Amino acid sequence: MSVTRQLAAFAGAIIPIAALAIFADAPGPRAPDFAGVRMRSVSSEAVLKDRHGEVIQTLRVDAHGRRLEWMPLDEMSPRLIDVVVRAEDHRFYRHRGVDWIALPAAALSGVSGGPRRGGSTITMQLAGLLDPALRPDAGGRSLGQKLMQMRAALALERAWSKNEILEAYFNLANFRGELQGIAAATRGLFGKSPSGIDAGEAAVLAALLRAPSAPAALVLRHACASARADDAQFDCAPLAARVSRALEASKASLARPAPDRNLAPHVARRLLDSRTREAAVTLDANVQRRALEALRHQLLGLREQQVRDGAVLVADNPTGEVLAYVGNGGEESSAPYVDGVRAPRQAGSTLKPFLYELALERRLMTAASLLDDAPVNLVTPTGLYVPQDYDRDFRGWVSARTSLAGSLNVPAVRTLMLVGPDIFVERLRQLGFARLTETGDYYGYSLALGSGEVTLWQLVQAYRVLANGGVFSPLHLQTSATASRRRVMEAGAGFVVSDILADAAARSVSFGLDNALSTPYWSGVKTGTSKDMRDNWCVGYTARYTVGVWVGNFDGEPMQAVSGVTGAAPVWREVMDILQGGERPAAPLPSADVVAADVRFSPAVEPARREWFLAGTEASVIVLDHAAHPPRIAYPGRDMIIAVDPDIPAGRQRVRFSTTVSRADLRWRLDGAVTSSTDWAPVPGLHHLALLDTAGHELDRVRFQVRGGGLPGVKAMR
Repeated sequence: MSVTRQLAAFAGAIIPIAALAIFADAPGPRAPDFAGVRMRSVSSEAVLKDRHGEVIQTLRVDAHGRRLEWMPLDEMSPRLIDVVVRAEDHRFYRHRGVDWIALPAAALSGVSGGPRRGGSTITMQLAGLLDPALRPDAGGRSLGQKLMQMRAALALERAWSKNEILEAYFNLANFRGELQGIAAATRGLFGKSPSGIDAGEAAVLAALLRAPSAPAALVLRHACASARADDAQFDCAPLAARVSRALEASKASLARPAPDRNLAPHVARRLLDSRTREAAVTLDANVQRRALEALRHQLLGLREQQVRDGAVLVADNPTGEVLAYVGNGGEESSAPYVDGVRAPRQAGSTLKPFLYELALERRLMTAASLLDDAPVNLVTPTGLYVPQDYDRDFRGWVSARTSLAGSLNVPAVRTLMLVGPDIFVERLRQLGFARLTETGDYYGYSLALGSGEVTLWQLVQAYRVLANGGVFSPLHLQTSATASRRRVMEAGAGFVVSDILADAAARSVSFGLDNALSTPYWSGVKTGTSKDMRDNWCVGYTARYTVGVWVGNFDGEPMQAVSGVTGAAPVWREVMDILQGGERPAAPLPSADVVAADVRFSPAVEPARREWFLAGTEASVIVLDHAAHPPRIAYPGRDMIIAVDPDIPAGRQRVRFSTTVSRADLRWRLDGAVTSSTDWAPVPGLHHLALLDTAGHELDRVRFQVRGGGLPGVKAMR
């Protein structure tokens, strides 16, 4: 460009500026109110607060940019303010909105073809952020927009203090990508608040203010220049790594909240949205944090056993307020957004306390009643149902107390046979298990072992009924919620069940005495493991709190060698210990409708003891009448079909006959031949099996069939 044209261009640029300077004090546009600007700056994150007002979770609800709460100037790092002011507008504190010294130099630089120099002050930039009409298009601001921007800046300086201008500028400026405002920028780029920014990070932020979309090399160059303008001895070498990490972090538009504000994401997603930007809940930040830590620590220890997911729910018994809600603590989870508190899973043995309570309430048994823990075959519409205990062992005659405390499966099924599936389903619905919508016949006797689907929310809600003496009230998360209360079960029956769930000695038949369930204070607790080890539960309570824990895998993959005692129970125990805080709550007082009495068993299948009874059901001696309970064939079942495998040698395939009562004097008669052996090599065909006593009297008879042709070394019976 010729000297003449350069001078003409310079004159064309500087004359409007001079004209504006002449009329700088003339009335101009009215500046917006600072308080109004601050109030209209809404965070893109909704906020969840705990019962004490502490922010425990933020959730992004606006996809048009990432903004956090407005940050006061006095909460920003002084180094950050100094570096940005020096880089963007070093005469900021000496001009009145327009830097009349910098503008001519910028104009001359622009028309001479030399390096471009910015003439916009921080106040002018803020004016452009406040008024959409002043924002540049792809070709930059027009001359008219520039003049309007200058007049708006002059008006701002007349109405606002310098600190207000700086505060608004930092909170409204774009830094990189969708990061808007200093709080979002420092959190998204460096994972910290504006108060903790150091000199190097301040220099990077200053560089991004100048060119938010610049490539890394240019950002590094500008950042180094800004840092050395502030400190001539600044070492720029480590700055390259910082720039690289910051720009990479800026690509995560849905950046994870700060750890102290990422405690309850599943609750936040349930309660917050673009219309509800703030919610106060009953959660306690400390309890929530400790429950999350306990769950994560346990999942880390169970990683080798194929356990990746878990959930914890803590409730206050008197009020129903939820104190901790950990929807998923698995850092290696394949489904981190799945809410484990609300997800339906198989109940395992966690429903057994409500079954036994119903049987006690209906006077169908007492805690001292004897149940036969022996093999049983039940014919159902879908086939033969053969329940077994967890350890695949049978203990013979045991009391209801031992059966429930030891979580024995066959006695539970026998109890459901007494109560009836339809009646049990109706009681479960009264307790809040809303997913059990089918009839009792649909679930069958397997419901005693947890074939129905429940949620952790429902389980904690139901166990609270036991803790509250049989009175139901719903759980709630909202601080303003009101809950109705209604009696669901008899207080006395609930008390007896609670006493059983707190009985470590009765529990030891299955779990031993040294385990996480044995607390040094009174607590009732029950574990459960669903079919194929897909779900693992532990739910228990003291007088004040109920805690429920689930561990497993949301994708349905079975766990390996994990039981309720080793999986969920350690988390339950740790959280319960935290809640007690060293205190030792006493056992609940018995209700007026229960009495204690000494009881013994004849024969002595269990030691004599002091037992709780519902008034009018007490007994001093429990007599086992063998005549009333003669031995029966437990296996094979009546009309059972047994299949043989032609690929397995005949000598390796066996059928073992078993009885409901173990007696040495029993004999078998198979197809007319008498034998004392219980081990038989299967032969294809129809067979008749009879159970005989020593006198040869027939006690039981079944017919069964063996199918499978071509069994090596075996000829079919004719």
